Amino acid sequence: MNKNSRAAYVYAILTIIFWSTVATAFKIALKELYLLQLLWVANITSFFAVLFILLFNGKFRKVFHFSAREYLWSAFLGFLNPFLYYVILFRAYSILPAQIAQPLNFIWPIVLVLLSVPILGQKLTLKSFAGLLISFAGVIIISSQGNLKNFHVDEPIGVFLALASAIIWALFWIFNMRDKRDDVLKLFLNFFFSAIYISVACMLFKVPCFTISTGFYTGIYVGLFEMGITFVLWLKALQLSESTARISNLVYITPFLSLVLIRFILKEHIFLTSVAGLILIILGIIIQKLNNNIKGKY
Repeated sequence: MNKNSRAAYVYAILTIIFWSTVATAFKIALKELYLLQLLWVANITSFFAVLFILLFNGKFRKVFHFSAREYLWSAFLGFLNPFLYYVILFRAYSILPAQIAQPLNFIWPIVLVLLSVPILGQKLTLKSFAGLLISFAGVIIISSQGNLKNFHVDEPIGVFLALASAIIWALFWIFNMRDKRDDVLKLFLNFFFSAIYISVACMLFKVPCFTISTGFYTGIYVGLFEMGITFVLWLKALQLSESTARISNLVYITPFLSLVLIRFILKEHIFLTSVAGLILIILGIIIQKLNNNIKGKY
């Protein structure tokens, strides 16, 4: 293994560790903050983190070199993510146990395959269809919340929102993939426009943008290690790796590490159905990924 490959794995492992903590961080922050407050704090933190990265790399001036059409496109992408995606996701986390919301949101690669049919004109192969069915079975098992024998969805709205967040992310991924601009520059503009949307939403709903509390500091953590710095680490891992497939496959460790933290920090009793359903979701993703190029969360 050469030096670049070793560095790629270090970046990837750091990313996976950070991503595995965010479901727990969401629940901790939402105990004290409204979801718009959490999103505002996290978004502003990410904005300044990416700004620092651009300044450090000498790329900040390039932010001003785009066309009006490209700025409008960034405004649209910033509305999808972080704004709309995290509003829906945080609401799902405020309703559901973390062990339910996290794996349901992880279904996005399967949604991506479905959306690629009408949007990108791709064909749904038999292998992809089998993967879809397996992952869908996982969603049903997780939604049972440990009561598969007498199946009943306790929080249907929460389940719907968690799945809706996966749809929003898949849409964002497709649109963002078609935008060939520098990824970090695009991310910076996403956070810029999203900050405007969140601030307006806070004013409309008369929610203070932030309050100093444990939730506030957790929001900063979310901004750094869910939205901002972690993206750059993941991108760096993919760039340095000799095989992006090997690196991107490591992301499937994330939800299992997340369940461990949910159990010991949030003290949630982990249902066997949560573990079994998550395994089915990931199995379905891996099956359909054999015919599709999906490189982890970003």
